[in-house]
Amino acid sequence: MLKAQQLTLAVLVNAALISTAFASEQSESKGFVEDAEGSVLFRTGYLHRDKKNGVDDTSSFAQTAIVNLDSGFTKGTVGFAAGIIGDASIKLGENAHTGNDMIPTHNDDSAYDHWARGGAYVKARISNTTATYGTQLLDIPVLASNTARLVPEYYTGVLVESNEINNLNLIAGKFTENQLSNQINSDGAKLERAIVWGAKYKANDQLNLAYYGTDIKDRLDRHYINANFTQGLADKSSLTYDLSAYHTKWDKDANQYLYSQIGESNDSFDNSIAALSTTYNRGPHNVMVAYQQNFGNTGYDYGLGTNVGDGKQSIYMPNSYLSDFIGNDEKSVQLQYTYDFGALNVPGLSWTSAFVYGWDIKATDNAGTMISDNEEEREFFNQVKYTVQSGFAKDASLRLRHSYYRASNNYQNNYIGDTNEWRIWLDIPVKLF
Repeated sequence: MLKAQQLTLAVLVNAALISTAFASEQSESKGFVEDAEGSVLFRTGYLHRDKKNGVDDTSSFAQTAIVNLDSGFTKGTVGFAAGIIGDASIKLGENAHTGNDMIPTHNDDSAYDHWARGGAYVKARISNTTATYGTQLLDIPVLASNTARLVPEYYTGVLVESNEINNLNLIAGKFTENQLSNQINSDGAKLERAIVWGAKYKANDQLNLAYYGTDIKDRLDRHYINANFTQGLADKSSLTYDLSAYHTKWDKDANQYLYSQIGESNDSFDNSIAALSTTYNRGPHNVMVAYQQNFGNTGYDYGLGTNVGDGKQSIYMPNSYLSDFIGNDEKSVQLQYTYDFGALNVPGLSWTSAFVYGWDIKATDNAGTMISDNEEEREFFNQVKYTVQSGFAKDASLRLRHSYYRASNNYQNNYIGDTNEWRIWLDIPVKLF
Protein backbone atom coordinates (compact mmCIF):
# COMPACT_ATOMS: atom_id res chain seq x y z
CA MET A 1 0.00 0.00 0.00
CA LEU A 2 2.76 2.43 0.92
CA LYS A 3 4.60 1.85 -2.37
CA ALA A 4 1.41 2.58 -4.29
CA GLN A 5 0.87 5.80 -2.36
CA GLN A 6 4.45 6.90 -2.90
CA LEU A 7 4.20 6.12 -6.61
CA THR A 8 0.99 8.12 -6.87
CA LEU A 9 2.61 11.08 -5.13
CA ALA A 10 5.68 10.83 -7.40
CA VAL A 11 3.42 10.94 -10.45
CA LEU A 12 1.63 13.99 -9.07
CA VAL A 13 4.90 15.79 -8.39
CA ASN A 14 6.20 14.94 -11.86
CA ALA A 15 2.99 16.24 -13.41
CA ALA A 16 3.30 19.41 -11.38
CA LEU A 17 6.86 19.99 -12.54
CA ILE A 18 5.92 19.84 -16.21
CA SER A 19 2.70 21.84 -15.98
CA THR A 20 3.55 25.02 -14.14
CA ALA A 21 0.51 27.24 -13.97
CA PHE A 22 1.98 30.44 -12.55
CA ALA A 23 5.19 32.37 -11.96
CA SER A 24 8.31 30.70 -10.57
CA GLU A 25 9.36 31.58 -7.02
CA GLN A 26 12.98 30.85 -7.87
CA SER A 27 13.00 33.35 -10.75
CA GLU A 28 12.18 36.08 -8.22
CA SER A 29 15.09 35.27 -5.89
CA LYS A 30 17.22 38.30 -4.98
CA GLY A 31 20.19 36.41 -3.55
CA PHE A 32 21.70 34.50 -0.62
CA VAL A 33 22.30 37.63 1.47
CA GLU A 34 19.72 39.98 0.01
CA ASP A 35 16.73 37.78 0.98
CA ALA A 36 18.16 36.65 4.34
CA GLU A 37 16.03 36.94 7.47
CA GLY A 38 16.87 36.53 11.13
CA SER A 39 14.80 36.64 14.31
CA VAL A 40 14.86 35.76 18.01
CA LEU A 41 11.78 34.91 20.05
CA PHE A 42 12.25 35.59 23.77
CA ARG A 43 9.72 33.44 25.61
CA THR A 44 8.92 33.13 29.30
CA GLY A 45 6.71 30.13 30.01
CA TYR A 46 4.92 28.86 33.11
CA LEU A 47 2.91 25.62 33.16
CA HIS A 48 1.30 24.31 36.35
CA ARG A 49 -0.91 21.26 36.75
CA ASP A 50 -2.79 20.99 40.03
CA LYS A 51 -3.51 17.24 40.13
CA LYS A 52 -6.27 15.70 42.26
CA ASN A 53 -6.89 12.32 43.92
CA GLY A 54 -3.47 12.15 45.55
CA VAL A 55 -1.46 12.54 42.33
CA ASP A 56 1.62 14.79 42.55
CA ASP A 57 1.39 18.25 41.01
CA THR A 58 3.77 19.32 38.25
CA SER A 59 5.05 22.84 37.71
CA SER A 60 7.60 24.34 35.31
CA PHE A 61 8.88 27.91 34.93
CA ALA A 62 11.62 28.84 32.46
CA GLN A 63 12.84 31.31 29.85
CA THR A 64 14.25 30.76 26.38
CA ALA A 65 15.54 32.49 23.27
CA ILE A 66 14.47 30.73 20.08
CA VAL A 67 16.70 31.69 17.14
CA ASN A 68 15.84 31.41 13.45
CA LEU A 69 18.44 32.46 10.86
CA ASP A 70 17.41 31.86 7.25
CA SER A 71 19.36 32.87 4.15
CA GLY A 72 17.79 33.76 0.82
CA PHE A 73 18.13 31.54 -2.24
CA THR A 74 20.99 32.08 -4.64
CA LYS A 75 20.03 33.22 -8.13
CA GLY A 76 19.86 30.88 -11.11
CA THR A 77 17.77 27.98 -12.34
CA VAL A 78 18.51 26.10 -9.11
CA GLY A 79 18.71 28.18 -5.94
CA PHE A 80 20.49 27.15 -2.75
CA ALA A 81 19.92 28.38 0.80
CA ALA A 82 20.85 27.49 4.37
CA GLY A 83 19.70 28.24 7.88
CA ILE A 84 19.97 27.63 11.60
CA ILE A 85 17.21 27.04 14.16
CA GLY A 86 17.73 26.48 17.85
CA ASP A 87 17.01 27.55 21.40
CA ALA A 88 18.94 28.43 24.55
CA SER A 89 17.06 28.28 27.86
CA ILE A 90 17.34 28.71 31.61
CA LYS A 91 15.05 27.57 34.40
CA LEU A 92 13.47 30.20 36.67
CA GLY A 93 13.37 29.12 40.28
CA GLU A 94 13.99 25.63 41.61
CA ASN A 95 11.48 23.76 39.41
CA ALA A 96 11.42 20.93 41.94
CA HIS A 97 8.23 19.53 40.42
CA THR A 98 9.04 20.04 36.77
CA GLY A 99 7.19 18.07 34.13
CA ASN A 100 4.80 18.43 31.22
CA ASP A 101 7.51 18.33 28.52
CA MET A 102 8.80 21.77 29.52
CA ILE A 103 12.31 21.28 30.93
CA PRO A 104 14.91 18.49 30.45
CA THR A 105 15.66 16.51 33.59
CA HIS A 106 18.69 14.65 34.94
CA ASN A 107 18.59 10.98 35.92
CA ASP A 108 17.39 11.96 39.41
CA ASP A 109 14.47 13.94 37.84
CA SER A 110 15.97 17.30 38.83
CA ALA A 111 15.61 20.07 36.26
CA TYR A 112 18.48 21.31 34.11
CA ASP A 113 19.67 24.79 35.13
CA HIS A 114 20.38 25.76 31.52
CA TRP A 115 20.44 23.98 28.17
CA ALA A 116 20.70 24.60 24.43
CA ARG A 117 19.52 22.70 21.36
CA GLY A 118 19.13 23.15 17.64
CA GLY A 119 20.59 22.40 14.26
CA ALA A 120 21.12 23.53 10.69
CA TYR A 121 19.46 22.88 7.36
CA VAL A 122 20.13 23.38 3.67
CA LYS A 123 17.61 23.99 0.90
CA ALA A 124 17.49 23.71 -2.87
CA ARG A 125 14.78 25.20 -5.04
CA ILE A 126 13.88 24.85 -8.69
CA SER A 127 10.87 26.73 -10.00
CA ASN A 128 8.26 26.38 -7.18
CA THR A 129 9.60 23.16 -5.67
CA THR A 130 11.84 23.22 -2.58
CA ALA A 131 13.76 20.40 -0.91
CA THR A 132 14.95 20.96 2.69
CA TYR A 133 17.40 18.70 4.52
CA GLY A 134 18.34 19.01 8.17
CA THR A 135 16.69 20.14 11.41
CA GLN A 136 13.10 21.26 10.87
CA LEU A 137 9.80 22.17 12.52
CA LEU A 138 6.94 20.20 10.98
CA ASP A 139 3.37 21.43 10.66
CA ILE A 140 1.81 18.34 9.10
CA PRO A 141 -1.32 16.77 10.65
CA VAL A 142 0.27 13.29 10.75
CA LEU A 143 3.78 14.43 11.75
CA ALA A 144 3.58 17.62 13.78
CA SER A 145 6.16 19.34 16.00
CA ASN A 146 4.91 20.30 19.43
CA THR A 147 5.02 24.11 19.65
CA ALA A 148 2.86 24.39 22.77
CA ARG A 149 5.74 24.18 25.24
CA LEU A 150 8.67 26.42 26.12
CA VAL A 151 10.67 25.30 23.08
CA PRO A 152 9.58 23.41 19.94
CA GLU A 153 9.98 19.78 18.93
CA TYR A 154 12.54 19.20 16.15
CA TYR A 155 12.76 16.66 13.34
CA THR A 156 15.79 15.79 11.22
CA GLY A 157 15.34 14.59 7.67
CA VAL A 158 14.33 15.72 4.19
CA LEU A 159 11.08 17.35 3.07
CA VAL A 160 10.14 18.21 -0.51
CA GLU A 161 7.36 20.75 -1.04
CA SER A 162 5.94 21.55 -4.49
CA ASN A 163 3.63 24.43 -5.47
CA GLU A 164 3.92 24.06 -9.23
CA ILE A 165 0.18 23.92 -9.86
CA ASN A 166 -1.85 26.90 -8.75
CA ASN A 167 -3.69 26.22 -5.44
CA LEU A 168 -2.16 22.73 -5.08
CA ASN A 169 0.50 22.04 -2.45
CA LEU A 170 2.27 18.65 -2.50
CA ILE A 171 4.71 17.30 0.10
CA ALA A 172 6.83 14.18 0.56
CA GLY A 173 9.56 13.49 3.11
CA LYS A 174 11.56 11.10 5.21
CA PHE A 175 12.72 11.76 8.79
CA THR A 176 15.09 9.74 10.93
CA GLU A 177 15.42 11.80 14.15
CA ASN A 178 12.85 13.29 16.53
CA GLN A 179 13.76 15.54 19.47
CA LEU A 180 10.94 16.28 21.90
CA SER A 181 10.62 19.68 23.56
CA ASN A 182 12.19 18.49 26.83
CA GLN A 183 15.06 16.49 25.31
CA ILE A 184 18.74 17.33 24.87
CA ASN A 185 19.54 14.43 22.55
CA SER A 186 18.67 15.28 18.93
CA ASP A 187 17.21 11.76 18.54
CA GLY A 188 15.77 11.46 22.02
CA ALA A 189 12.54 9.93 20.69
CA LYS A 190 14.55 7.14 18.99
CA LEU A 191 12.78 7.54 15.67
CA GLU A 192 14.06 4.99 13.16
CA ARG A 193 12.15 6.15 10.10
CA ALA A 194 9.04 8.18 9.33
CA ILE A 195 7.87 8.68 5.75
CA VAL A 196 5.26 11.35 5.12
CA TRP A 197 3.32 12.47 2.06
CA GLY A 198 0.27 14.59 1.31
CA ALA A 199 -1.60 17.20 -0.68
CA LYS A 200 -3.59 20.34 0.06
CA TYR A 201 -5.89 21.85 -2.57
CA LYS A 202 -7.74 25.16 -2.59
CA ALA A 203 -10.68 24.46 -4.89
CA ASN A 204 -11.95 28.05 -4.64
CA ASP A 205 -12.31 30.86 -2.10
CA GLN A 206 -14.83 28.74 -0.17
CA LEU A 207 -13.56 25.15 -0.29
CA ASN A 208 -10.23 23.67 0.89
CA LEU A 209 -9.34 19.97 0.79
CA ALA A 210 -6.39 18.07 2.29
CA TYR A 211 -5.02 14.54 2.65
CA TYR A 212 -1.84 13.43 4.49
CA GLY A 213 -0.34 10.07 5.34
CA THR A 214 2.60 8.70 7.27
CA ASP A 215 4.33 5.35 7.76
CA ILE A 216 6.41 5.16 10.95
CA LYS A 217 8.52 2.01 10.97
CA ASP A 218 7.45 -0.60 13.54
CA ARG A 219 4.90 1.81 14.99
CA LEU A 220 1.96 2.88 12.83
CA ASP A 221 0.40 3.81 9.48
CA ARG A 222 -1.80 6.90 9.69
CA HIS A 223 -3.99 8.83 7.25
CA TYR A 224 -5.71 12.20 7.66
CA ILE A 225 -8.37 13.98 5.59
CA ASN A 226 -9.88 17.43 5.93
CA ALA A 227 -12.55 19.41 4.11
CA ASN A 228 -13.28 23.04 5.01
CA PHE A 229 -16.12 25.06 3.45
CA THR A 230 -17.08 28.67 4.20
CA GLN A 231 -20.55 29.93 3.36
CA GLY A 232 -21.13 33.66 3.20
CA LEU A 233 -24.36 34.93 4.75
CA ALA A 234 -26.19 38.22 4.83
CA ASP A 235 -25.06 41.09 7.09
CA LYS A 236 -21.36 40.12 6.58
CA SER A 237 -21.64 36.96 8.67
CA SER A 238 -20.52 33.48 7.67
CA LEU A 239 -20.77 29.78 8.46
CA THR A 240 -17.70 27.54 8.24
CA TYR A 241 -18.07 23.77 8.09
CA ASP A 242 -15.03 21.64 8.88
CA LEU A 243 -14.76 17.86 8.54
CA SER A 244 -11.59 16.12 9.75
CA ALA A 245 -10.69 12.48 10.33
CA TYR A 246 -7.75 10.17 11.11
CA HIS A 247 -7.38 6.45 10.52
CA THR A 248 -4.53 4.67 12.33
CA LYS A 249 -3.31 1.10 12.08
CA TRP A 250 -0.68 0.18 14.68
CA ASP A 251 2.09 -2.31 14.03
CA LYS A 252 2.15 -5.10 16.60
CA ASP A 253 5.58 -3.91 17.75
CA ALA A 254 3.81 -0.80 19.11
CA ASN A 255 1.19 -2.64 21.19
CA GLN A 256 3.16 -2.20 24.41
CA TYR A 257 2.88 1.60 24.06
CA LEU A 258 -0.90 1.82 23.73
CA TYR A 259 -2.18 3.06 27.08
CA SER A 260 -5.79 2.47 25.93
CA GLN A 261 -5.05 -1.10 24.82
CA ILE A 262 -7.82 -3.71 25.03
CA GLY A 263 -6.86 -7.37 24.66
CA GLU A 264 -3.62 -9.27 24.20
CA SER A 265 -0.23 -7.85 23.22
CA ASN A 266 -0.26 -9.69 19.88
CA ASP A 267 -3.70 -8.40 18.85
CA SER A 268 -4.25 -5.99 15.98
CA PHE A 269 -5.19 -2.44 16.96
CA ASP A 270 -6.74 0.30 14.89
CA ASN A 271 -8.60 3.55 15.42
CA SER A 272 -10.65 5.97 13.36
CA ILE A 273 -11.58 9.35 14.76
CA ALA A 274 -13.79 11.87 12.95
CA ALA A 275 -15.14 15.30 13.80
CA LEU A 276 -17.55 17.77 12.26
CA SER A 277 -17.62 21.38 13.42
CA THR A 278 -19.63 24.44 12.40
CA THR A 279 -18.49 27.97 13.20
CA TYR A 280 -20.70 31.05 12.96
CA ASN A 281 -18.87 34.36 12.59
CA ARG A 282 -20.35 37.82 12.78
CA GLY A 283 -18.08 40.76 13.48
CA PRO A 284 -16.13 40.10 16.69
CA HIS A 285 -18.20 37.02 17.59
CA ASN A 286 -17.31 33.41 16.76
CA VAL A 287 -19.44 30.50 17.95
CA MET A 288 -18.42 26.92 17.21
CA VAL A 289 -20.20 23.64 17.86
CA ALA A 290 -18.43 20.33 17.24
CA TYR A 291 -19.08 16.60 17.43
CA GLN A 292 -16.21 14.10 17.58
CA GLN A 293 -16.26 10.29 17.72
CA ASN A 294 -13.76 7.42 17.99
CA PHE A 295 -14.16 4.04 16.28
CA GLY A 296 -12.09 0.85 16.37
CA ASN A 297 -10.73 -1.26 19.21
CA THR A 298 -8.56 1.40 20.83
CA GLY A 299 -8.49 5.16 21.27
CA TYR A 300 -6.55 7.60 19.11
CA ASP A 301 -2.98 7.78 20.44
CA TYR A 302 -0.16 10.11 19.41
CA GLY A 303 3.15 11.36 20.74
CA LEU A 304 3.44 8.52 23.22
CA GLY A 305 6.53 9.49 25.19
CA THR A 306 9.70 8.50 23.35
CA ASN A 307 8.23 5.55 21.54
CA VAL A 308 6.26 6.54 18.44
CA GLY A 309 7.76 9.64 16.80
CA ASP A 310 4.61 11.08 15.23
CA GLY A 311 4.97 14.36 17.13
CA LYS A 312 3.23 15.62 20.24
CA GLN A 313 0.94 17.92 18.25
CA SER A 314 -0.46 15.39 15.76
CA ILE A 315 -4.08 15.94 16.77
CA TYR A 316 -5.65 18.39 14.29
CA MET A 317 -9.16 17.94 15.71
CA PRO A 318 -11.60 20.49 17.20
CA ASN A 319 -12.12 18.88 20.62
CA SER A 320 -8.48 19.25 21.65
CA TYR A 321 -7.42 21.35 24.64
CA LEU A 322 -5.83 19.84 27.78
CA SER A 323 -7.75 16.67 26.95
CA ASP A 324 -8.11 15.57 23.33
CA PHE A 325 -11.21 13.43 23.97
CA ILE A 326 -9.67 10.44 22.20
CA GLY A 327 -10.69 7.55 24.45
CA ASN A 328 -11.64 4.13 23.18
CA ASP A 329 -15.11 4.44 21.54
CA GLU A 330 -15.52 7.96 22.97
CA LYS A 331 -18.05 10.48 21.68
CA SER A 332 -17.72 14.16 22.55
CA VAL A 333 -19.45 17.47 21.90
CA GLN A 334 -18.12 21.01 22.22
CA LEU A 335 -19.44 24.55 22.44
CA GLN A 336 -16.85 27.31 21.94
CA TYR A 337 -17.15 31.09 21.96
CA THR A 338 -14.46 33.61 20.92
CA TYR A 339 -14.69 37.39 21.18
CA ASP A 340 -12.38 39.94 19.53
CA PHE A 341 -12.12 43.04 21.72
CA GLY A 342 -11.06 45.11 18.72
CA ALA A 343 -14.77 45.88 18.45
CA LEU A 344 -14.45 47.70 21.78
CA ASN A 345 -11.36 49.64 20.65
CA VAL A 346 -8.93 47.19 22.25
CA PRO A 347 -7.30 45.65 19.17
CA GLY A 348 -5.13 42.62 19.82
CA LEU A 349 -7.16 41.36 22.77
CA SER A 350 -9.21 38.17 22.42
CA TRP A 351 -11.01 35.75 24.73
CA THR A 352 -11.93 32.12 24.04
CA SER A 353 -14.12 29.95 26.22
CA ALA A 354 -15.09 26.35 25.53
CA PHE A 355 -16.82 23.41 27.18
CA VAL A 356 -16.28 19.83 25.96
CA TYR A 357 -18.07 16.75 27.24
CA GLY A 358 -17.13 13.16 26.36
CA TRP A 359 -19.00 9.94 27.11
CA ASP A 360 -19.25 6.19 26.30
CA ILE A 361 -15.52 5.71 27.00
CA LYS A 362 -14.16 2.20 27.45
CA ALA A 363 -11.80 2.08 30.44
CA THR A 364 -9.22 -0.56 31.34
CA ASP A 365 -7.36 -1.64 34.44
CA ASN A 366 -3.57 -1.72 34.71
CA ALA A 367 -3.46 -5.11 32.97
CA GLY A 368 -5.33 -3.78 29.93
CA THR A 369 -8.59 -5.57 30.75
CA MET A 370 -11.75 -3.59 30.04
CA ILE A 371 -13.64 -2.78 33.22
CA SER A 372 -16.24 -0.29 31.94
CA ASP A 373 -17.72 1.05 28.70
CA ASN A 374 -19.59 4.11 29.95
CA GLU A 375 -16.97 6.44 31.44
CA GLU A 376 -17.07 10.23 31.06
CA GLU A 377 -14.78 13.27 30.96
CA ARG A 378 -15.34 17.02 30.68
CA GLU A 379 -13.26 20.17 30.34
CA PHE A 380 -13.97 23.87 30.79
CA PHE A 381 -11.36 25.89 28.92
CA ASN A 382 -10.65 29.65 28.98
CA GLN A 383 -7.91 31.67 27.30
CA VAL A 384 -7.16 35.39 27.14
CA LYS A 385 -4.50 36.66 24.76
CA TYR A 386 -3.21 40.15 24.06
CA THR A 387 -0.86 41.06 21.20
CA VAL A 388 0.72 44.51 21.02
CA GLN A 389 -0.33 46.13 17.75
CA SER A 390 2.22 48.93 17.32
CA GLY A 391 5.25 50.67 18.81
CA PHE A 392 8.58 49.28 19.96
CA ALA A 393 6.91 46.15 21.42
CA LYS A 394 4.84 45.38 18.32
CA ASP A 395 3.85 41.68 18.07
CA ALA A 396 4.79 40.93 21.69
CA SER A 397 2.04 38.82 23.24
CA LEU A 398 0.82 37.61 26.62
CA ARG A 399 -1.37 34.51 26.82
CA LEU A 400 -3.18 33.25 29.91
CA ARG A 401 -4.86 29.84 29.66
CA HIS A 402 -6.79 27.74 32.17
CA SER A 403 -8.36 24.29 31.96
CA TYR A 404 -10.66 22.66 34.49
CA TYR A 405 -10.69 18.93 33.73
CA ARG A 406 -12.61 16.14 35.45
CA ALA A 407 -13.16 12.45 34.60
CA SER A 408 -15.21 9.61 36.06
CA ASN A 409 -13.52 7.31 38.57
CA ASN A 410 -12.67 4.41 36.26
CA TYR A 411 -11.05 6.76 33.73
CA GLN A 412 -8.65 8.42 36.18
CA ASN A 413 -5.70 6.06 35.56
CA ASN A 414 -6.32 5.60 31.83
CA TYR A 415 -5.72 9.22 30.88
CA ILE A 416 -4.99 12.62 32.44
CA GLY A 417 -6.86 12.34 35.71
CA ASP A 418 -8.60 15.26 37.44
CA THR A 419 -6.52 18.39 36.84
CA ASN A 420 -6.62 22.16 37.07
CA GLU A 421 -4.06 23.58 34.63
CA TRP A 422 -2.60 27.06 34.19
CA ARG A 423 -0.38 28.19 31.32
CA ILE A 424 1.14 31.66 31.10
CA TRP A 425 3.18 32.56 28.03
CA LEU A 426 4.99 35.85 27.37
CA ASP A 427 6.44 36.08 23.85
CA ILE A 428 8.68 38.94 22.68
CA PRO A 429 9.80 38.58 19.05
CA VAL A 430 12.84 40.56 17.85
CA LYS A 431 13.68 40.88 14.16
CA LEU A 432 17.44 40.85 13.61
CA PHE A 433 17.52 41.53 9.86
